[in-house]
Amino acid sequence: MAVANVSAHDASVHDHHDHEHKENFITKYIFSTDHKMIGKQFLVTGMFWALIGGFLSVLFRLQLGFPEMSLEFLRPLLGGWIDESGKLDPNFYLALVTMHGTIMVFFVLTAGLSGTFANYLIPLQIGARDMASGFMNMLSYWMFFISGVIMFISLFLETGPAGGGWTVYPPLSALEQAIPGSGLGMTLWLVSMTFFIASSLLGGINYITTVINLRTKGMSFARLPLTIWALFLTAVIGLLSFPVLFSAALLLVFDRSFGTSFYLSDIYVAGEALPNTGGSAVLYQHLFWFLGHPEVYIVLLPALGITSEIIATNARKPIFGYKAMIISMLGITILSFVVWAHHMFVSGMNPFLGSVFMFLTLIIAVPSAVKVFNWLTTLWRGNLRFTPGMLFAIGMVSFFISGGLTGIFLGNSAIDIQLHDTYFVVAHFHLVMGSASFFGMLAGIYHWFPKMFGKMMDEKLGHLHFWLTFVGVYMVFFPMHYIGIAGFPRRYYSWTNFSFSDMYTDLNMFVSAAAVVTFGAQFIFLFNFFYSMYRGRKASLNPWKSNTLEWTTPLHPGHGNWPGEIPTVYRWPYDYSKPGSKEDFIPQTVPLSATPESNLPHEEKLVQLEREIMAEEGQVLVANETKES
Repeated sequence: MAVANVSAHDASVHDHHDHEHKENFITKYIFSTDHKMIGKQFLVTGMFWALIGGFLSVLFRLQLGFPEMSLEFLRPLLGGWIDESGKLDPNFYLALVTMHGTIMVFFVLTAGLSGTFANYLIPLQIGARDMASGFMNMLSYWMFFISGVIMFISLFLETGPAGGGWTVYPPLSALEQAIPGSGLGMTLWLVSMTFFIASSLLGGINYITTVINLRTKGMSFARLPLTIWALFLTAVIGLLSFPVLFSAALLLVFDRSFGTSFYLSDIYVAGEALPNTGGSAVLYQHLFWFLGHPEVYIVLLPALGITSEIIATNARKPIFGYKAMIISMLGITILSFVVWAHHMFVSGMNPFLGSVFMFLTLIIAVPSAVKVFNWLTTLWRGNLRFTPGMLFAIGMVSFFISGGLTGIFLGNSAIDIQLHDTYFVVAHFHLVMGSASFFGMLAGIYHWFPKMFGKMMDEKLGHLHFWLTFVGVYMVFFPMHYIGIAGFPRRYYSWTNFSFSDMYTDLNMFVSAAAVVTFGAQFIFLFNFFYSMYRGRKASLNPWKSNTLEWTTPLHPGHGNWPGEIPTVYRWPYDYSKPGSKEDFIPQTVPLSATPESNLPHEEKLVQLEREIMAEEGQVLVANETKES
């Protein structure tokens, strides 16, 4: 009877979607409840913010690399933030750094990455018509959009946008009179982040509910693609950690506007003592980093899942250690909540507590190493196809390794005393979190572009984009490790005031020049993306010969994804180059009974069970037809 109920429900959903052909422009492209359109909305909005965030980084790298150079040519754009001598205003420099970090971490690598691929892939890869709640999904995007509008407005304030660093530590962020960036810009930052957190929570609840409840027949958790596992666990992390950031922001609003002292105590401004007593700025750090470190994995896990899928597909091999990959992601999910204080080793914490967090931090390297080993083993002796998506996936593995290794140094509480808040930290997290996740996102765009738009991106332009970006990223961040070891602090407006950093003049200029070139290379991708969307070569239904369900839909799937019944799943998603198989891939929808020549011994035992289920389905369908007739 359960099968009959599912079939009836599926048919009714199909009938419902058949009657949705009267959508107008507003309901189809703007206030859409179709998960595919919402995923594209997240993608294009994330790309817009990536351009803004990247451009801000170019501005402050010009200041860092060429501190004596006149930036008068930027006056038409920056106006009063260029002083009479043609130099960048130091307060605006701090605002640039703050906005760059906020935009890249939250708007690009959280909303742009998870919002795009969770929305687009979850229903398609688990065999669902749509998300559990299409309206909640739409609401999630528009909350993000409102958040972005508020943050964008703050860029044009007379006093400038928020200027307390992307972590907005009090007391700097709690006192409006502290610096120009602590005024209205900080207020708008807090309002914007409130909408962003609401968007993330709405999306996360939807993703979790959809994966648990709406999987198609046969799609057990043991048959889910690793992309879905990664996006599911990302949503779990976000659901548990973002409310803590909201509480931190709420208390900061109280301190700023209502005279409370959650974070303030014994503060003097211009020689005048403020009345606030009893607060602790370290409390904010605990609350912020309780989100802040899980946020690293909110950003990373989707990229890790995308990379696993693309490497297996383009190596034409089953992913090595499927269960180990899942267990390692579960381990990362749990451990991500118990390592936050490694950001606070120099905040005066008890050394014993520091040693506990150091131990837990080093332990989290184990599941990360398992993933790296499994990727390399999947690549080993594979029949590799170097598509642009595959290149970016391999580049992501490279950054994950090189950036992860420096994390072992920073995770050591004794070594961190020397390296904390230097450019070594900047280099580390830009490689392991920023660049690795960015490459995972680009890999996903190149790989699923044919499914999103029914066209192929230009492969030569994709290769050019990869090599310029890959080499450029290493040229930007590898030298920063040396600058950091020498002790040069992050967020400093200029390095020319210190004799010890004079020797790194040329290195800083080199980093800035590399940053400008790397940013410029992204316009190759933008041209390729939008040109291919309209003028690209038409894609086939399954251009990568992949096994997962999304490639069984029509070239331009409608709202509901499959025109008929949703396919049933009979096997895991990584049957590539299976010995005895007629082709080098077997889609998840092919029954085991249809491939006797390649079945493994344990699969032969499942064939009889599969036949019984198929026979039972047939009987139920006959019964339904008889009943209906």
